[in-house]
Amino acid sequence: MRIGAPGAEKPVVRLDDETYVDLSDVVHDFDERFFADDGLERIRPVVATRSAAGRVARFDGERTGAPIARPHQLLCIGLNYADHAAETGQAVPAEPILFNKAPNTLVGPDDDVRVPRGSTKLDWEVELGIVIGRRTSYLDSPEDARDAIAGYVVVNDVSERAFQLERGGQWVKGKSAETFNPAGPWLVTPDEVADVNDLDLWLDVNGVRRQSGSTRTMVFDPYFLVHHLSQFLVLEPGDLVNTGTPPGVGMGFDPPVWLQPGDTIELGISGLGTQRQRVVAPR
Repeated sequence: MRIGAPGAEKPVVRLDDETYVDLSDVVHDFDERFFADDGLERIRPVVATRSAAGRVARFDGERTGAPIARPHQLLCIGLNYADHAAETGQAVPAEPILFNKAPNTLVGPDDDVRVPRGSTKLDWEVELGIVIGRRTSYLDSPEDARDAIAGYVVVNDVSERAFQLERGGQWVKGKSAETFNPAGPWLVTPDEVADVNDLDLWLDVNGVRRQSGSTRTMVFDPYFLVHHLSQFLVLEPGDLVNTGTPPGVGMGFDPPVWLQPGDTIELGISGLGTQRQRVVAPR
């Protein structure tokens, strides 16, 4: 985890709902350098032994930031659940649809989501996020992708559908407004996830269940995705890959349902934690 004010988060490891190990004296941040230098393995003995360098402390209402620092790149996969493709009226893709999202959209799991100026169709998307653990390119097989993954996070891939679909060009326009990528609360390492292809996802808006799905119904699973992406670009340590959303997005309803200032979004993935955001008016 990373806790503290925006821009001043400190790196910690959550022990339980009440306590954490403060790693501020051990690592600078959970950033590209941390993952590239095998940081996850370096902090394991500190956490296990509760050494002086890893002080145990109690949570005291601190803000939870995104569990990783701003990534080198934030990559997204579109239409990766067959039933979500159907609700949008689009065909299931023959290979992963890739688009970018601005890295500075990354915010904490409980931070406000701000409506961008001119927005008319603000939407939600609960997704599994993959954090890359090492510099990766041209993997030989999906199985090789396992060693390239540092862990998994809950993500809300907030989208402005009018910007995305009605303003020309790439989807990035509708994906990159400020606050459009709440992530966390934790980065969960692969050894703590029994089966990444059997995780339940859910999302509520104002207490009403809107999305309910499982990674079992992904078209392309996380290992396939990391292998596939590595054939086209270099994945850097700390990069974040959003893997697509199950059905139940606002644009899929008849009539569509769009987020408004004052709405509350709650979402989560089994074993990876939960998020809660308030939608606020444009600046």
